[in-house]
Amino acid sequence: MVITIGREFGSGGRELGRLLAENLGIDYYDKEIITEIAKNTELSENYVRQVVEKNPHDLFPITVAHTFSYIDVQTIQQKQMIFDEQEKVIKKMAGTSDCVIVGRCADYILRDIKPYRIFVYADMDSKVERCLSRSDDAKGLPRKKLVKKIKSIDKNRARYYNYYTGETWGNKLNYDICVNTTNVNIADLVPHIAKMIKG
Repeated sequence: MVITIGREFGSGGRELGRLLAENLGIDYYDKEIITEIAKNTELSENYVRQVVEKNPHDLFPITVAHTFSYIDVQTIQQKQMIFDEQEKVIKKMAGTSDCVIVGRCADYILRDIKPYRIFVYADMDSKVERCLSRSDDAKGLPRKKLVKKIKSIDKNRARYYNYYTGETWGNKLNYDICVNTTNVNIADLVPHIAKMIKG
C-alpha cells in the first residue's frame, strides 16, 4: 500500500498524511526525503529544500536565443541531479514498505506502481486560519502578507510539479480522491479516508 499526497499550502495535507499513516499503521515520509537527498548528494538539507521549493526553471534566460552562461547550465544540471536523486529515494521508500509520501511529485514518480493518490485543498480563509494556528512563522504576519505567502508557495509547487511531470498540479484527473479541508477537522476525516482506501 503506497499513498501519495499532493497539497496546497495551509490545507493540512501534511497533517492528514501523518494521521492517515498512523491510522493505517504504515510509514510516513515527508521531510525525510530531503534528508536522504542531502545525504546522498553531500549537499546541505537547507540547499536541497530551497531547490525543491522554488521554480525549477527560474534561471533560464528571458529570451531563449540568449546563450546560457556556465553558471546557469551548472545550476540547471544540479537541480536536475537533485530531482533524479529525489526519484531514487522515493522509489526506494515505496519499495521498502507500505507508506504515505507527502509531496515531491511522488504520485508521478510512482505512477508505474499505481499508488493511491490524494490531493488536499481548502479555501483561502481556511488556509490562513490553519497557518495562524499551527505555524510560528505565520503568527504576527498581517493577513495580506500571509495570503501573498500562501499564493507564492502554491505557485512554486505548481511550477515545480508541472515542470518535472508535464502534468498539471491539482488537476482532479490526476488523483484518486480530492479532499476539501475547508472548515473541517482533519482528524475527523482520516478514519473515513482510511476506510475508503482499505475498501
